[in-house]
Amino acid sequence: MHTDTPRYGAGAVPAIRVNNLTKSFDDFVAVDGISFTIESGEIFGLLGPNGAGKTTTISMLSTMLTPTSGTATVNGHDIVTDEDGVRKSIGIVFQDQSLDEELTAYENMDFHGRLYRIPGEVRRKRIDELLTLVGLEDRKDDLVKTYSGGMRRRLEIARGLLHEPKVLFLDEPTLGLDPQTRNHLWEYIEQLNNEKGITIILTTHYMEEADRLCDRVAIIDHGTIVALDTAENLKSSIGGDVVTIASPNPDAVINLLAAPWVSGIEEHDGSVTVRLQDADRHIPGIVTAIHQNGIDITSLSVRKPTLEDVFLHYTGRTIREETGSRKAMQMFRWAGRR
Repeated sequence: MHTDTPRYGAGAVPAIRVNNLTKSFDDFVAVDGISFTIESGEIFGLLGPNGAGKTTTISMLSTMLTPTSGTATVNGHDIVTDEDGVRKSIGIVFQDQSLDEELTAYENMDFHGRLYRIPGEVRRKRIDELLTLVGLEDRKDDLVKTYSGGMRRRLEIARGLLHEPKVLFLDEPTLGLDPQTRNHLWEYIEQLNNEKGITIILTTHYMEEADRLCDRVAIIDHGTIVALDTAENLKSSIGGDVVTIASPNPDAVINLLAAPWVSGIEEHDGSVTVRLQDADRHIPGIVTAIHQNGIDITSLSVRKPTLEDVFLHYTGRTIREETGSRKAMQMFRWAGRR
């Protein structure tokens, strides 16, 4: 599990620098002038709903898409003027599977190694080490078509590490996996980061995934980064505890609770979310005041802030409501065919 102190060393050369990076498809802006720096050895998360610009960002940084404007470097290589340098420095696992199902795990790895012209003895040694790392050494001679979804994901990660990249891109690595398999994959990601010191850029729309794995999280929405910090700092920034009050008259609740000790208050989908310090001390007074004013309460809950609350705070929506922009995905698929 990550801590507030990053695992990368102070003064290390940044693995990625992004400055005003933009990608447009005709009149649609998929990524809109984003800027950030990722340190060497860091696990950095891009958190946002489908269609927010996460995959487009990864595609530009991995040289699969050319930016409309802005600049970026990966391991010191410019993504536009030094594509070969970038590609030699990175491994990548996209959402869509790219394994050959009619080959074994070993054969998939071996073919990948040959493409990168890794010498035979070195290639065989690395394949064995990586298949052991992801727990597939006993299934290396089985056809991939016999693998579960989680096993395929682990194999794709192992394959992406075969040429010893400095930076690994994981685009929604646990999408569609069951909770138990997802948790196991998180353990593998943490292990390879701790043992090999690889910089990992992870895109996800799973709050728990970003919270557990990432040293820092950038929340991206409609192509822009709306917040960037450690998960703990992001949660702390929106203020204290979170009280959620469901009521038939949320506007009346909001008007009643507009007090100096409330750091934030929002109405969403029939519920009022109140952010305040020391909620336990204020709850009795809140309930009493609401009832004295004849306002009904359907339910009331108190909890610590989550990244879902952070997303709601900055965008006015929950991440679950954002099913993604169909136009964005159509544009992206269209671009990939050009």
